[in-house]
Amino acid sequence: MQFDAEGKPVRLRGVTVDVTERYQAEFELRESNRKKDEFLAMLAHELRNPLAPISTAAEMLRLTAPSDARTRKASEVISRQVKHMTALVDDLLDVSRVTRGLVDLEKEPVDIKAAVASAVEQARPLIEVRHHHLTIRTDASPATVLGDRTRLVQVIANLLNNAAKYTPQNGEITLAVAVLEKGDGGAGARVEISVADNGIGIEPKLLPQIFELFTQAERTPDRAQGGLGIGLALVKTLVALHGGSVGAASDGPGSGSTFTITLPAIDAARLGTTASSIDPQAANAVPTRIMIVDDNVDAAESLAELLGAQGHRVEVHAHPREAIARAREAPPEVFILDIGLPEMDGYELARRLRADPATGGALFIALTGYGQAHDRILSKSSGFEHHFVKPMDTDRLAQVLAGVRGRSRP
Repeated sequence: MQFDAEGKPVRLRGVTVDVTERYQAEFELRESNRKKDEFLAMLAHELRNPLAPISTAAEMLRLTAPSDARTRKASEVISRQVKHMTALVDDLLDVSRVTRGLVDLEKEPVDIKAAVASAVEQARPLIEVRHHHLTIRTDASPATVLGDRTRLVQVIANLLNNAAKYTPQNGEITLAVAVLEKGDGGAGARVEISVADNGIGIEPKLLPQIFELFTQAERTPDRAQGGLGIGLALVKTLVALHGGSVGAASDGPGSGSTFTITLPAIDAARLGTTASSIDPQAANAVPTRIMIVDDNVDAAESLAELLGAQGHRVEVHAHPREAIARAREAPPEVFILDIGLPEMDGYELARRLRADPATGGALFIALTGYGQAHDRILSKSSGFEHHFVKPMDTDRLAQVLAGVRGRSRP
C-alpha cells in the first residue's frame, strides 16, 4: 500500500490467487474417501451375510457328528476358512477406521497373560495346520496394563498369525511375556510381549517400512495364506493408542524375525480392581426362550438349530410384523434381531418391542453385517444391549445367554 504526502492511502498492490482447482481437488478427495468407506462397509455386510450360515452350519456338523472323523475334519476346515475370511473383512474395516482416527478403546485393567491365552487360541488353527512348535514363556510377575482387551488380543494374535504365515512348515515360534521394572531414567514399569520365529526373515531394506500400510514381504510358494499388507500397520496404531511401542528385528533373509510390543504396566491390586479375562468354561448354557428375526432364512435357521442343540427353545421369523404379533402371544426372554429387515429395520423393531410391556424386559441382541462404530452407537440407542457382527461369535453368545439367569423374566 502506498500513501501520499498527507498519509492518505492512494494505491494498493495485491496478488489474487485462484484456488478453485485446489479446492475442487480437495473436495473430490474427501468425497472419494467417503465413497470408499461406504463401499467397504457395504462390502463387509455383503460378505458377512453368507459367512454367518456357513459358520453356524460348520458348528452344527461338529456337534451332531462328533464321532465321525471325516465330518469333524470338514467342520474344522470350514470353520478355519470362515475365520480367515472374517479376519480379512475386519482388517479392511479396521484400516479405514484407523486412518480416519475413529478407533475408540474401552480401557480397563487387562491381564496380559489372559489376553495372550485368548490370542493363542485364535492363532492356534493356523499354527497347527503349518505344524509349527509354539513355545510360551511368561515370568511370575503380574502383567497388567490399562487397555482394550479385545484390541490387545487382536494385536497379539496378528503377530502370531504373521509368524505362522512367514515361517516354513515345522517351524519354531516363541511368545514371551516379561515385566520390566522401573528404570534408572524414571521410566515406569512396562510389559514386554515378543513373538520370535525362525522363518524367512526380513530384508534390511524392508525393515524400516514393515509397519507401513500395504507393505509385504515377498510371497513364497510355502505360504499357506495370504494377507492384505495392513496387519502390521494396525498393530502399530493400536499399540500406540495404548501408549506403547512396537518394533521389529531381523538379521536378514532366512534368519527369522522378532516383533516386540512394549506397554505401560499398572498395579491392578492398588487400583482395587481385577484384570479382565474371559473364561469360556464359565459360560454355561441356560435353557432360554429365544426369538430370532432375520430374513436370511439359511442364517436364521442354522443359528436356531445350533441354539436348539444347546438346549434353548428357539423360534424364527422372517418378517418384523409377524414377530411382533407372535412375541405378544408368547414373550421370549431374548431377541436376536437382524438389522436389514423388510418394511421395518431392526432398530425400529427393537424400539417397538422395548415399548411393549410384554416384551420390554427381554434381552435384545443385534445381529448384523454392519460393525462400524456408528452402527454400534445406533443399535445401543435403539435398545440393543449387545451388538454382534456376522458371522456370529458362538462362544461370546453363550456367555451372553448365560447372563440371562437372574434377569426379570417377562
